Amino acid sequence: MIAWLRVGLIASTLTLMTLVQMPLQNLAIARKWRLARRLPFLWHRIACRLIGIRVTLNGRPATERPLLIVANHQSWADITVLGRVTELSFIAKAEVRSWPAFGTLARLQRTVFVERGERHRTGEQADAIAERLVEGDAMVLFAEGTTSDGNEVLPFKTALFGAAQAALRQAGGAVLVQPVAVAYRGAHGLPLGRYGRPLAAWPGDVPLLPHLLAFLREGAIDVEVSFGTPIPFDAGGDRKRLARQVESEVRRMLAASLRGPNSHGRLQSVASPDDSALARATGQSDIGSETERSFQKGA
Repeated sequence: MIAWLRVGLIASTLTLMTLVQMPLQNLAIARKWRLARRLPFLWHRIACRLIGIRVTLNGRPATERPLLIVANHQSWADITVLGRVTELSFIAKAEVRSWPAFGTLARLQRTVFVERGERHRTGEQADAIAERLVEGDAMVLFAEGTTSDGNEVLPFKTALFGAAQAALRQAGGAVLVQPVAVAYRGAHGLPLGRYGRPLAAWPGDVPLLPHLLAFLREGAIDVEVSFGTPIPFDAGGDRKRLARQVESEVRRMLAASLRGPNSHGRLQSVASPDDSALARATGQSDIGSETERSFQKGA
């Protein structure tokens, strides 16, 4: 009963927060204000606290632009996890646009929707992504093209790496491509393990609603996000070689995260002044700092 009350509280609070922010976000998008990047970032921070997603970081997102972030993909939760770390937008398959609730949130996030199966439109879609990169938006590409079970990285699709090449044509210079690994490591302080990880992962053959409800009922999910060294990609680069290099690095970082915190060295908390202010306002302690301390105690 308590778990279902928790789900209801989360759903109603996120719905209310979305309805309050939506008019301002739509205006910010239309006027191209910087606020259009900031509001989704704040939404994801609050959502992580409500849901109980506890995030730790290895490394940091690059601050230079243009920046294409390439990550593994396991669940809808990846978007909230990455979205609470820094200001960014996503590249998503076109059908997400029509999904109830998720489609609205994706549009408010300024997502670029692509038709992955239409090869004749790959160049056009890469140009649309490149335009956003040149404008200074950090764009996230889930290069597997689908969701995995969280235990491994699926082969990367190379077509949309062409966005980096298109950005080169539009802006000149080099585009940074940063590998990122998202690993769901525990629930309530206990390791998920290979067979428990599908609690967080949402493979394509699993219905969304039951998975979503199970995730929200659980709470206290520990996620580790690893940012690799950005790879400069210039006019002489090969997108297929780049894709293989990024895939290899994401696979390495995911494996290290799943082995345990000592595999990366000392963890860095995702805490920031924004987190501290939010903690003071809600009367809660800082989640990022608590998570780091819990890992240090277990080391």
